[in-house]
Amino acid sequence: MSSQNRTVTIHEPDIVRAGKTGTGRIDRGSQVAVFIGTFENKVDRKGRVSVPAPFRAALQGQVFQGIIAFRSYRAPAIEACGMDFMTRLNESVSDIDLFSETHDDLATTIFADSHQLALDGDGRIMMPAELAEHAGITDRAAFVGKGPIFQIWEPGQLDDHKQQARDRARSQGLTLPLRSGDGAGR
Repeated sequence: MSSQNRTVTIHEPDIVRAGKTGTGRIDRGSQVAVFIGTFENKVDRKGRVSVPAPFRAALQGQVFQGIIAFRSYRAPAIEACGMDFMTRLNESVSDIDLFSETHDDLATTIFADSHQLALDGDGRIMMPAELAEHAGITDRAAFVGKGPIFQIWEPGQLDDHKQQARDRARSQGLTLPLRSGDGAGR
């Protein structure tokens, strides 16, 4: 098998983990969880909410058994990911001049505002009050897969956001070129 072959392992119908290797095995160093679908769950009186089972399955094998969450600076939502993606964000921010305003703005927006939220035995996280307030989440939370990240929304606001995103995509005629399976086209 050449080093250009792509290997894919399916852990759940909704979850794909991919990596490149010359041995036919997954290269754990480049493996990133993929989150798809939308799930709505109840937030209990203590502020706990269950992370959807397919999302928990995508997080299996991560160094940290939980999620990393921070306020979205683009929407009234919570951005969330696994530690794998947070590591990639760190590497990307590290490529920016350390003492520049751009570095400071991005590092502050992403890392200073992040919370490591461990999963309890029932697959729940404790939603920090400041994140819930930012997203307007009270008694229900919608988990929205967006590939290597997911967002947590107040369900009513999410419906409006989805419609606006579809309308923008349609009016702009957006398309997405598909990368070839051999890694070319990047």
